[in-house]
Amino acid sequence: MPKTIFGGEHRHLVEVLAEARQKSGLTQAQLADRVQKDQTFISIIERGQRRVDVLEFVALARAMEADPARLFAEVLKRLPAKPSI
Repeated sequence: MPKTIFGGEHRHLVEVLAEARQKSGLTQAQLADRVQKDQTFISIIERGQRRVDVLEFVALARAMEADPARLFAEVLKRLPAKPSI
């Protein structure tokens, strides 16, 4: 698996999104269809090779029928007190 190009804290956001997708019962392809993207778009995000901006985060959460605020709260719980940027 290729090494991520982003910092360690980014993995928390990726993990929350991947876990939410799996919990929703959606495949990467199904989620991609819901946001009108290719399956590789989701795969690249879940491998940590692409950053997700806040609007994409909201769109992905809603496409999974998850509450974006709840998912983001989970990301915040996993971050260290002083994350690096």
